[in-house]
Amino acid sequence: MSERAKAAGGIPAIIETVKFVSSEMGLGRGARTLLKLNQTGGVDCPGCAWPEPDRERSRFEFCENGAKHVAYEATSKRISLDFFQHWSVADLAAKPDQWLGAQGRLTQPMLLRRDATHYEPISWDNAFELIAGELNSLNYPDQAIFYTSGRTSNEAAFLYQLFVRQFGTNNLPDCSNMCHESSGAALSETIGIGKGTVTLEDFDLAEAIFVIGQNPGTNHPRMLTSLQRAKRNGCKLVHINPLPEAGMTRFKHPQEALRLLGSGTEMADLFLQVRINGDVALLKGLSKAVLERDAQDRTFINDRTIGFKEFRDALQHVSWEEIVVQAGVAKDKLRKAAEIFCTSNRTIFCWAMGLTQHHNAVANIQEIVNLMLLRGQIGKPGAGMCPVRGHSNVQGDRTVGIWERPTAAFLDRLGTEFNFEPPREHGLDTVKSIQAMHAGQAKVFFALGGNFLSATPDTEFTAAALRRCRLTAHVSTKLNHSHLFTGDRALILPCLGRTEIDVQTSGPQFVTTENSMGVVQSSSGTLEAAAPELLSEPQIVARLAKATFEHRTTVDWDQLAGNYDLIRDAIERVVPGFENYNARVREPGGFYLPNAARDGVFMTPSGKAVFTVHPLPKHKLELGQYLMMTIRSHDQFNTSVYSQNDRYRGISNTRQVVFLNRKDIELAGLHARQLVDLVSHFNGEERVARRFAVVPYDIPRGCAATYFPEANVLVPVGSVAEKSNTPASKSVVISIRATEEPNQS
Repeated sequence: MSERAKAAGGIPAIIETVKFVSSEMGLGRGARTLLKLNQTGGVDCPGCAWPEPDRERSRFEFCENGAKHVAYEATSKRISLDFFQHWSVADLAAKPDQWLGAQGRLTQPMLLRRDATHYEPISWDNAFELIAGELNSLNYPDQAIFYTSGRTSNEAAFLYQLFVRQFGTNNLPDCSNMCHESSGAALSETIGIGKGTVTLEDFDLAEAIFVIGQNPGTNHPRMLTSLQRAKRNGCKLVHINPLPEAGMTRFKHPQEALRLLGSGTEMADLFLQVRINGDVALLKGLSKAVLERDAQDRTFINDRTIGFKEFRDALQHVSWEEIVVQAGVAKDKLRKAAEIFCTSNRTIFCWAMGLTQHHNAVANIQEIVNLMLLRGQIGKPGAGMCPVRGHSNVQGDRTVGIWERPTAAFLDRLGTEFNFEPPREHGLDTVKSIQAMHAGQAKVFFALGGNFLSATPDTEFTAAALRRCRLTAHVSTKLNHSHLFTGDRALILPCLGRTEIDVQTSGPQFVTTENSMGVVQSSSGTLEAAAPELLSEPQIVARLAKATFEHRTTVDWDQLAGNYDLIRDAIERVVPGFENYNARVREPGGFYLPNAARDGVFMTPSGKAVFTVHPLPKHKLELGQYLMMTIRSHDQFNTSVYSQNDRYRGISNTRQVVFLNRKDIELAGLHARQLVDLVSHFNGEERVARRFAVVPYDIPRGCAATYFPEANVLVPVGSVAEKSNTPASKSVVISIRATEEPNQS
């Protein structure tokens, strides 16, 4: 363990990128692939959903983590039949996520029979027959769960939801349920659309950008380029986060050769180190300061909003003392932030899961909306709200129908297009799906991508839930823990990666995705398939549908899976905003989906944006307890872990760490590197994560931070956000016990 980094990017980013890509793909093959990444007509990065420039793009339109994610998928390593013959499921389950992913690409369908110890090969036809048999033997369709990962393309996602709804259920949980569901719920209620309201060009026009509950340097590194450019244009940057992060401190752009040896660009003009889940208090403080300065936009408020009087009256009853204590930020610093906000005519607010995974997550985001409405900072160039999506097509999947609570209008259009009556009862989200499987109410679990077990909360509870299924099946490119904690029978269905050439009966295909700012663009693989047995995701869905329905379907599945243009034609007729889809997505850069709020039109029942009122959250910690949040290391993408290092935070060769304030460590009688057990507390229940090393860190008193997925075992499945039902992974009450095992460090 060493001192945390003072800057993101720079020469270390270049060195680490070259080392990882070379080891996974080979330098020549890797370089050729990366030069196509995020280029017009090339491969859309399967990592985060930060957008590319609408016009001219850099030759190197990728970041360190994007390059690693591509190399991780396009690795030259392969998992052979010998591997599964050698390794039992129990032995593989004992291995960490990083080791499993490092074994290489899956190459053929595999079956784990009832009571078997090892996976064995199975043909595609027999695999689909097995799944279809289990589905058709269910008492009713809602006994099946169909999960979706955010890397799934628009075409695969649309086909998948069509199959699931023809099967008769809306049980379509997805990774949105665990990340930005709170953003969607908050924004839909207040501005009439569950998406952000800015474009990438707005960052060049902004006079102030607030980044709250987000670490761009690790989670969305290409965003640093936009923030750096904004800063050089004179924009003020404010960072609000419990941890100081390298990317918001200084940034050395890896493409600026002459500046790599310098100190880099100073990023945040002001850092507000908020306590974990002190965001509602902090945002109320900023709103209070705006009103005290009489800096509100009265015309905007009067003409285009409702609820202001109730909001203002409630805010008057919140004292500065309460705000300062709960936020953990001094009043003078809050006033400095308010001054930046009030003197900016064009302001952007960005956030990620640091806001969306709390009990009061929806309130967090709606307090941002309140603040922006006060100053009329929505619906004009250089201003607006920017929830930054963490997976490449999680927003697109939702747009084309992956949602457990579809609107009646969507179902009407879908039913008309394919001549069937879709189910109308809302389905299960991710948390409710886990609970249904655990209770024995759901019997079949099918996942289109992702690492469900490692991504979800309450790991032991979720593992037990999966084990209570009759069948679990996963469409995957890499081995992960979800394949190892299974139902009575389990299937691994290997698929093409986004970087690979996809040829169907009508010829080579491309897929499409939607980024964080509502741009739909094409993605064309450039590499040969990792194995001849691999199927594309649309092909897997189509063949599963044919096996399940036989002649009981209104859809020509072969035709759709053989020509993705036909899927896009159907999306165009079902989903508003996709008019002339096939033509527009072939244009350089694709096209923007309509966004009324971005244009200043609020599609709420009143036709106006809505101020909301929220109480200050109640944080009750007993003596010796801490509020813990889970975070990513720099060397991972979601559940894909590339190494045991986090060079930005000074961590090496381990991920089993807990970051604590130095004074809290002293008060608890602990010391640096001591091994401890973490115990979470919820409704009288305890969950334990063992052997975590104590790391002194610059974090507010009473707070703790740990890496996921290692600490997900501590997140109770029943601890969720109001309205969105998102797991409260950033608000976990824990205590710390010295481990009974000897310290081996």
